[in-house]
Amino acid sequence: MKRRMQTMTTKQPTELETFLARYPETRFIDAVMFDLCGTAVGKRLPVREAAKLWSSGVAFCAGITTLDALGTSWDVHGIGFSDGDPDATSFPVPGTLTPVLWSEVPTAQVLIAPHPPDGKSHWWFDPRSILAGVVARFEELGLRPVVANELEFYLVQTARDPQGRLLPAQTQRPGRAADAPRVLAFDKLEEWSGILAEIDAAAQAQGVPAGASTAEYGGTQFEVNLAHADDPLLACDHALLLRRIVKGVAARHGLDATFMSKPFGDQSGSGLHVHASLTDVAGQNVFDEARPDGERLMGQAIAGLQATAYDAMALFAPNLNAYRRFEPDQFVPVNTSWGFNNRSVSFRIPSGPGHARRIEHRIAGAEANPYLVMAAVLAGIHYGLTQSLEPTPPSTGNAGEQADAEMPLKLWRALDRLEGSTVLADYLGVDYPGAFAEIKRAEFDAFMTEILPREYDWYV
Repeated sequence: MKRRMQTMTTKQPTELETFLARYPETRFIDAVMFDLCGTAVGKRLPVREAAKLWSSGVAFCAGITTLDALGTSWDVHGIGFSDGDPDATSFPVPGTLTPVLWSEVPTAQVLIAPHPPDGKSHWWFDPRSILAGVVARFEELGLRPVVANELEFYLVQTARDPQGRLLPAQTQRPGRAADAPRVLAFDKLEEWSGILAEIDAAAQAQGVPAGASTAEYGGTQFEVNLAHADDPLLACDHALLLRRIVKGVAARHGLDATFMSKPFGDQSGSGLHVHASLTDVAGQNVFDEARPDGERLMGQAIAGLQATAYDAMALFAPNLNAYRRFEPDQFVPVNTSWGFNNRSVSFRIPSGPGHARRIEHRIAGAEANPYLVMAAVLAGIHYGLTQSLEPTPPSTGNAGEQADAEMPLKLWRALDRLEGSTVLADYLGVDYPGAFAEIKRAEFDAFMTEILPREYDWYV
């Protein structure tokens, strides 16, 4: 009598089951995505309901990524009121379920991405999906972007001064002004070592590859570097998660953290610097000067960034405050110059070995949406390569002494430039530049309805 052999299969634990086995005390899971302004939005689910995130997704209004800084819907392209504000279903991004260490109640978070119901690959107005579309173009060239983000921020008090202005976080050392500039000072790092250590721990717990912390020029200004990644979406996920971490840890210490470009008029601004290189199918850096075509390809990439920088200015500087950062002699770009190991230019080639050669894009403010900034940067690089553009000669010395009159250093000029850009319409989607401009114009108009105290001081 033959015996029938049965194949035994063992069900593998799901990502959620594995996580809860490690963190059984978890009570809530935050389903997180990021809107047009880079603000974390989503839903908080009790852990008993969390499994449905992976089985059927989570639904909330599709137009969430079109809201302005105050969460206002302007019905752009009929999204919001005209279409009845329909729901979109979003599902977890695999591998992003992590603990939220700063939460008072044991909480986890998972990134989610929207899935349109009509068979389309993505929502045309979702910033993360827009970046994915730009990245896909490099596959056609046999190239892969390798990128990293650097973010600067200030620690500030939760209270404001009598005029409603931000106050720098109070130093713990008597006799030292909180706004005293101390760039690269170890004593400044030591003063805030508790917060910085918690930021690092939270980042590691969430798989965010935070590296060196640096004391920047502003009194309570710091920078945290992020490791390079050959997945630009992942690199921008890291940047946005880091912003959430920094704010969360600061709040736990009774403070706030701001990524505003220019929170204090008399101190240095905060930037979002993007480092970018390209590798070929063999994983070799195509900008390496040792390659026969290395200098040419890097030059074309720089030229593309120069050609598209002003069109993308509204993405790099998306609000009124962002333009206060652009001042001569502040190591902030005021033209489209480039150069080697020179912080006064827009596009810097850092020193280092050829295999690590990259372009540092220095224009964007720290509050800009990393998905949109990265999409614009990579669009510029791709445009330069495919059009075989030629860069200007490299700058030496101080390239930031005088601003280029063509550079749109007012928000409304930048929005006009973005809306009229046929190049960015090709890369970001034909409707997106105009939609972004419409949202930001409405936000600006709403901002201008408030009468500020200075108007009374100057004009009464």
